[in-house]
Amino acid sequence: MGSIAASDRDGSEKPINVLITGFAPFKRDYPVNPSWEIARSLPDWLPPLRAKTATTTSTSSPPPVEIPPVRLLTHPAPIRVNYKTVRALVPRLWDGDGDAPSSGGEKEEDKRPQIDLALHIGMAGPRLFYSIERRGHREGYKMQDVDGEYLSDRPEEEEEEDDDLPEEEDGERGGEEEGERRKKRWIWAGLPKELLSDLDVEDVLRRWRGHSPKHMDLRISEDAGRYLCDFIYFSSLAHLYKAGRRRSVLFLHVPSDASEHSVAVGRELVLQLVRAMVESEVERRRRDEVGE
Repeated sequence: MGSIAASDRDGSEKPINVLITGFAPFKRDYPVNPSWEIARSLPDWLPPLRAKTATTTSTSSPPPVEIPPVRLLTHPAPIRVNYKTVRALVPRLWDGDGDAPSSGGEKEEDKRPQIDLALHIGMAGPRLFYSIERRGHREGYKMQDVDGEYLSDRPEEEEEEDDDLPEEEDGERGGEEEGERRKKRWIWAGLPKELLSDLDVEDVLRRWRGHSPKHMDLRISEDAGRYLCDFIYFSSLAHLYKAGRRRSVLFLHVPSDASEHSVAVGRELVLQLVRAMVESEVERRRRDEVGE
C-alpha cells in the first residue's frame, strides 16, 4: 500500500489515493441508492479547504493539517448488493487487479495506483444522521442478497465438524473433488469475529465535524448491520488483516434520501470526511516520525 504523504524522487509530495465505492439499489422502496449517487458525483481530486472553513473550525476540533494532493478513485460502477460479487471484488480493489479504478494516467504505473485509504459508502434507511462504522463483523449474515441468495460460506467451526468425517464417507459425498473442497479452509478461518479500522475513528470524527456544518448529525456506529454494508467493510478489513497491512478503511452509512439536495449534502460531507481521514493519517505519521 502507498505511504501517506510520501515524496517522489524530485522531492514533490505524492498524491494520496483514496478509494471510494457505492452500492447499487437493493430495495423496492428505494429504487435509487444515494450511496452511489454521492460517490459518482465526487470530483477526481479533493478540493482545497476553503478559507472560510479553515478559519471557522470549532475550538473543540483539531486544527486543520497541511496535506498533499488527494486523488479520489471512485469505483466506476455501483457495486451489486450480492455476496459473491463483493467477495470477488474486494481483493481486486486493494491489489489493483481486474476492474480496480484507474487514475486515467497514460503511464502504466498510474493506471492502477496503490490505495492509501478507502471509504465504502452505503445506505442505512430513512434516518437523518450520518455514521462512520468502527468495526466489521465476520459472522451473522443471515439475510438474502438482492438476488435472493444467502452467504454460502460456512464458519470455521462447521468446517471442523466436517473434517471429522471418515475418509470413506467423504468419498461417498463426491470422491476426490469433494475431498479437495473440504481441504480448503473457510476464507475467514482464524480471523477475529470483529475487525476494527486502524484509523483513529474518534479523531476522524472530530475533524469531520470541524469541517462540516454544525447542524449536521455525524456519529460513530458500532454495528454496521450484518448485511452487505457490513460484509464489504469486513471484507476489506479482513483482506488487509491477512496481508499484514494497515487497515486504513472506513464505512459510511448515509440516509436513504436520494433527492438532489440530499445527494449534494452527502457529497460535501463525504469530501470533508475524506479530508478528515487524510488529515488524521498525516498527523499520525508526523507524530510517529518525531517519536511523540
